[in-house]
Amino acid sequence: MRNPQKVLNSLTEHSKVSSYKFERLYRILFNEEMLYDAYQRIYAKPGNMTAGPDGQTIGRLALSRIEKLIESLRNEMYQPQPSRREYIRKKSGHKMCPPGIPAFSDKLVQEIVRMVLEAIYEGSFNYCSHGFRPNRSCHTALAQVQKSFNATKWFIEGDIKGFFGNINHDVLIKTLKERITDERFIRLIRKFLNAGYIEDWTFHKTYSGTPQGGILSPILANIYLNKLDIFMKGYIGKFDKGTKKKPHRVTSDFAHARKQNMRKLKKVNDENQGAEPIRRIKEDVKNRIPVPGTDQMDDSFKRLKYVRYADEFLIGITGSKEDAKVIKEDIKIFLKDQLALELSDEKTLITHTGHPAKFLGYEIYVRKSNLKRRDKTGRLSRSYNQKVYMKLSTEIIRNKLLSYGAMRFKTIDGREHWKPTCRSILLFNDDLEILDSYNIEIQGLYNYYSIANNCSELNRFCYIMKFSMLKTFAGKYRTLKTNITRKYQLNGVFTVKYQLKTGEVKSRHFWNTGFKRKADPVFNPNVDALPKTISTSGRQA
Repeated sequence: MRNPQKVLNSLTEHSKVSSYKFERLYRILFNEEMLYDAYQRIYAKPGNMTAGPDGQTIGRLALSRIEKLIESLRNEMYQPQPSRREYIRKKSGHKMCPPGIPAFSDKLVQEIVRMVLEAIYEGSFNYCSHGFRPNRSCHTALAQVQKSFNATKWFIEGDIKGFFGNINHDVLIKTLKERITDERFIRLIRKFLNAGYIEDWTFHKTYSGTPQGGILSPILANIYLNKLDIFMKGYIGKFDKGTKKKPHRVTSDFAHARKQNMRKLKKVNDENQGAEPIRRIKEDVKNRIPVPGTDQMDDSFKRLKYVRYADEFLIGITGSKEDAKVIKEDIKIFLKDQLALELSDEKTLITHTGHPAKFLGYEIYVRKSNLKRRDKTGRLSRSYNQKVYMKLSTEIIRNKLLSYGAMRFKTIDGREHWKPTCRSILLFNDDLEILDSYNIEIQGLYNYYSIANNCSELNRFCYIMKFSMLKTFAGKYRTLKTNITRKYQLNGVFTVKYQLKTGEVKSRHFWNTGFKRKADPVFNPNVDALPKTISTSGRQA
């Protein structure tokens, strides 16, 4: 049997040839080593110990089960089971999403198919695509926005109606057949698409969409929307024009005046005679700074920027609002005609970059600023002007606190008054579990919003969380917050001491490391992972 890594490397090498057609992929599923490798990849991932519709978990891998699975694949008797659908709350805290939980054997097969598809397609995906890809995350998408969307004039916030539930199976299979000619492999993917799901003990067949919660869904979604990425790449090539903007007329006047004054200064031999040209040069520099260096209304220069994470995309346009309307309509037509998808007119907004556009939980706008800073050459410039600003909104902080039950608020005279509350769901936990729950929640929010320009706003979130924790401890021990503070305070920091099995006493502190902005984020696949709050309904005394 061939080594799994060698198999995948071979597929990757062949994928570099755009005209290459992949033929004998289905037989890869007969390789026991591939199944063991798939098991190792998915074993440690959160949620994979949850029982599927067959009641079995991935906890034990028996050789007999592997042999039966391979035999069913070999004779094409293998049939995926319907997923067990369960509703979970989305990160926003307000909506529920319905992921499906596949059977254990289906997870293994899906993982092998995913590895094969990733080896074939990953190298051909566009650099603007960031969702569900190796070494990419929400942060890499946001970093691209911050670096490349500077000086844009209009945003288009892309929203595809019910994307994952509306993927057309025929369009997807047709797309796969452009590179894969192995009919058995294609039929297997079709089986997963048509497997359906069970909800409230009732079977539902799936006529469109990919199974939410399934291992295959992310890679299939990227293959599907890669068509949009290719379309946008071609569109950008046609839309962009000009090499640089024309200089602003006033700026040109300042530059001309500066040259004249510099000529006069060079001809002067007496210091007193040179005072006037020097004064004029300094005055011109001071007056030039607030004036744009280029003509902002120059129609001969246009640029279009595009970035996508899963089904959410953002477009930045250096051009007119009419250009933005045409681009939105062209994307709408392409999605409808080529991908059988619908662009939401209500949610796909055209926004001036002076106002915030929402993308991946951030509010993004291009700021205007007259703040001056000297560059590397020592010249004063408005280095913050026309730069992308990524903001953590007060709404996000408020909704997160409300979803945790750490706060309540009321509006008085048009102003919100936030008040920390005791979290009854944590009252039966021990001291360390309560402290860890709060620390994990603070860390989770900071992980995601650490690249926000105003991430120091998390101090407000931390303040409410701290007093909510004090009230929770006070509720647990039926005492006052002041008594709790006096009992647990150590060197000015809230501290919980605990004892290991070896008898060693250790301590853990409430979050006190601050919220410093990470200007250059590195790849972290867990930046958008939801924190797991430890809660119990009660304990025996």
